[in-house]
Amino acid sequence: MPENVDAPWEYCLYIPNDTRAVTISRRTFRLILTMHGLIRLVDTAELLATELISNAVRHTKGPAALRVRWSAGVLRIGAWDADPQPPEPPVPLEQVGEAEDGRGLGLVRACADLWGWQPLTRDGNRGKVVWCELGAA
Repeated sequence: MPENVDAPWEYCLYIPNDTRAVTISRRTFRLILTMHGLIRLVDTAELLATELISNAVRHTKGPAALRVRWSAGVLRIGAWDADPQPPEPPVPLEQVGEAEDGRGLGLVRACADLWGWQPLTRDGNRGKVVWCELGAA
């Protein structure tokens, strides 16, 4: 177990636009949280990270990245993609019913303490990050 679970840290995993990358991201993410002693957050955080990164891969054509940061007792999970278009607004879970699609951001909204998105521009490239936060409490 880590010596100081309160020390801030950050990881970024760049992935290709390939649905297999979602599984690789999810397993890597689980390992990161476990190694940092955040096992109590793993199940919910893994669900949120999977929803965010799968949306980035499924709804865009370029590469993506899973970003995770721990600071001051808050876990921030973000999915970057190269498409500057905002995500579709989340549908309330009770309206989704048995549909297999369209639940992602609704789950994020229901399970996260905070969530949002922001456009990004870097070196002339445009994109966005969709993020959420979970508190340790």
